[in-house]
Parts: sequence; structure tokens; C-alpha cells
Amino acid sequence: MARRACGSIGGMEQHGASVPAQGKPVSTQSKRRVWAEIGIAYGLIMAVVWTPRPVQRVLWVAAAVGIAVILWRSFGSWKAMGLQAANFVRSLWIAGAALALSVAAVLIAARMHTLLLPEGPFNFVGTYFAYAIWTGVQQFLLQGFFLLRLERVMPKAWQAALVAAVLFCAAHVPNPVLTPITLIWGFAACLLFLRYRNLYPLMIAHAILGIAVAMTIPGPVDHNMRVGLGYLTYRQHMYRHSPRPHPLTQP
Repeated sequence: MARRACGSIGGMEQHGASVPAQGKPVSTQSKRRVWAEIGIAYGLIMAVVWTPRPVQRVLWVAAAVGIAVILWRSFGSWKAMGLQAANFVRSLWIAGAALALSVAAVLIAARMHTLLLPEGPFNFVGTYFAYAIWTGVQQFLLQGFFLLRLERVMPKAWQAALVAAVLFCAAHVPNPVLTPITLIWGFAACLLFLRYRNLYPLMIAHAILGIAVAMTIPGPVDHNMRVGLGYLTYRQHMYRHSPRPHPLTQP
């Protein structure tokens, strides 16, 4: 029996298999495919972030289609990507903590006279509804796409979480407000996902925190939450009365 175990390990090494964060052997060929998927998807995202219009619109579509194709070809299950009911209630405290932090930020901004609120509930929904959906997409990409793949090729789960957070943070460069925030939130969110494996509370928390940043940080400071080329080409007078943060669609 011991000889058979040794033979199995030796065969695994000969085929270039390794044990990733989740403990399942992954062959060298599979690891290369995973890294290729990560590189292609992230390259498309960064191309959108750093490309001016009108080319950016074309790249945005190409990125959406490219990532959708990768997800379709390597689809496992919605449950694996965190789109499930299990642990939703247990992890709902994450959204509650985000709400408490956001309320504190709003109160501080109101006291400092930097709070920017749309006039009336309908304007509030009209201003931030699309952004809330976009934060959910970002959270899905961070955990449901990148983290799950990094988890397959990294030796430790926390290392996969850290690399995913760094990728998320780098996509928000050179914004001096969003870059550190996304690094901290990205790492914390990835660790929380690894614990609960439920994406919905993280999506809700991301939307709450993002809207709080949009309402409490003056536009001239964070350039209305733009990133990449959009941050560098920001013109204050164009967006003075339009606090709609869309970092990938408004460069």
C-alpha cells in the first residue's frame, strides 16, 4: 500500500501536477490555461481603462464578450462562484458593517460640508442605480472570476486573495483615493469570500461603500471616481453636477 502511494506521488510529479490553495492537484497544462485566462481577461480590462474614446467603447464590448466566453468555456457552477443562498444570512453582517461605516462617513462629510446628495429619492436612485449594478459586476469579476482561478494555481488561499486584491487595486490606478481603498477592500472581501463562499453580501457592501465614497469625497479630489486614463483627462467643469462614478465607461 505504501508502495502504491509512493508510485502515485511520483506519477503526479512526472505529470507536473501541483497542489493549489483548495487542495486539488492541478496539472501544469491546466495551470497554464488558468494563467492564460487571467492574463487575457485582465489585459482586456486594463485596455479599457487606459484607452481613450471612441476606441474604448469597442474594447469595452470586446472585454465583456471575451470574459463571457472564458466563463462559458470553463464554467463550473453558480454555487462555486458564490451565487448561492448558503451562508447568505450568516454573512449579511458584512453589508451591515459597510452600512455602519458609510453612515459614519456621511455624518463626517456633512459636518465638513463636503457631502453631495442628489435632490430627492428618485434622483438618488437615478444617480446611483447603474453604479450599484456595476459594483456587483466588479465583485463578481474579483471573486467569481479572478480569485477562483488564482485559488487553483496559488499554494495558499490567502496568497490568492492578496494577488486578486492587488489586481483589483491596480485597475484603479492612479486614483489616490480609490487605489488604497480597493486594495484594502479587495483583500478583505476575498478573505470573506473564502470563508463564506457567498457573493451577495459582498456585492451589497461594495455598492454601499462605493456610493458613500461618491457622496463624501469631493469630485476634484477623486475626479468623480475615475481611474486610468479617465482620471488623467478629468475636467472638473464637465462633471461638476454629475456625481455618477463609472470608472470603466467614462475615461
